[in-house]
Amino acid sequence: MATCPPYPTPPGATGAPGGTSRQPHWWQRRWVRYGALVTLLALSGLVILALVRRQTGTEGFLVGLGLAVLPVPLLTAAFRWLDRVEPGPWRNLVFAFAWGACAAALIAIVANSFATHWIATATADPDGADTLGATVIAPVVEESAKAAAVLLVFLFRRRDFTGIVDGVVIAGVTATGFAFTENILYLGNAFGADQLTGDRGIASVTAATFFVRVIMSPFAHPMFTVLTGIGFGIAAMSSDRRRLRRLLPPPAGLLLAMGMHALWNGSATFGEYGFFAVYAAIMVPAFGLLTWQVVWTRQRELRTVREELPAYTAAGWLTPAEPFALASMRARRLARDHARRHLGRQAARTVARYEAYATSLAFLRHRGRLGRAGADFAVRERELLHELWRRREVAQPALDHAARMTTPTAAPPWPGYAVHGVYGMHGVHAQSLGYGSYGPATPYPYGPAYGSATPHPYGPAVPYPSYNPYRTPS
Repeated sequence: MATCPPYPTPPGATGAPGGTSRQPHWWQRRWVRYGALVTLLALSGLVILALVRRQTGTEGFLVGLGLAVLPVPLLTAAFRWLDRVEPGPWRNLVFAFAWGACAAALIAIVANSFATHWIATATADPDGADTLGATVIAPVVEESAKAAAVLLVFLFRRRDFTGIVDGVVIAGVTATGFAFTENILYLGNAFGADQLTGDRGIASVTAATFFVRVIMSPFAHPMFTVLTGIGFGIAAMSSDRRRLRRLLPPPAGLLLAMGMHALWNGSATFGEYGFFAVYAAIMVPAFGLLTWQVVWTRQRELRTVREELPAYTAAGWLTPAEPFALASMRARRLARDHARRHLGRQAARTVARYEAYATSLAFLRHRGRLGRAGADFAVRERELLHELWRRREVAQPALDHAARMTTPTAAPPWPGYAVHGVYGMHGVHAQSLGYGSYGPATPYPYGPAYGSATPHPYGPAVPYPSYNPYRTPS
């Protein structure tokens, strides 16, 4: 096993060789940015709370709140499940939900009301203004407001936004928060109407609204905004040299989201059965297609983990069993359970963090091999390897145990792996790859000095072995 290298200092940081120490401006400090964001969301929340309560009344607001909250845990858990391969930080999800429920909802309710009122005044046709507002203005305003959260995470949390699944999760959670606030408004107004007419039970407007918005279509808003998230995910996977692929998918996804939202809102104008026709012919198949796409992408992420991590096994950073254990969600769960059972909850959290860092490392190497890694590739790789090394004594035995539990036919010692990329020297370890001194002459630690004749940091790709030690030989 290789010896752990010292933690690298990013170029230009305080104390780094050749770096300069520069005090950031007050508005660049993290606590200032976080404070401004929290203040903005809190003020938006208070204003939207006051507006919704004013429209629904206190009793209607409480009833709407109680009913609207029901689908939120289910939708949030679904998006969190999709994000289990490389789970993003909770603060991103909290921000996305809060933005959707507070800021995006406030923008939508103010802009929609203003535009509809202006059109009604200008045309003297309130019914036409309502229809135009629902089918044209609302989709544009609402999808743009929700897309702002995805854009902010994409710009300012770039390390946490690396592909389609990340875009889907952030967009879906944002839309879940938006739908939560919107459902409070609709359900609260429905309850108020029932109070005036005296309707109760299944025949009430509240029951009908609950059935349509919460039972039949809780996925509607998330599905629209997920199209925007997919666009940003494609952009995140593209290299800087492919400008069109980076710039076109986000607005294309946003336009698709607006179009599907407009079709959904306009279905009520298509006749008596227009809503059910659009629901059955378009919404349900689209939901199934998007679900398949996201699950397939999730499986591809696991395959990437299994294919990229053996390079670090050859270098001595990982045990031979880890790439296959980390590519199985069942093995990951067993590793956490094993650590919790023998060492406690803190050990289980350590294993979970190890799994997340190893997954990030696999994705980083994959992007680098495809020429999509940024200029900070070497520093980021060393940071991830350092985090893995800090947790190896707890995590590696647990993952080895999980590998044996999930594949009882595979017995130690684990088979070796063929060498990948520039790891062209059998038995090479981390020190010989430049991790000991951090002083390679090339921008990356895996340059031509380590056996590659090409300028690419990974050299010519060598196929991985077809042999899988976790399967019984046929």
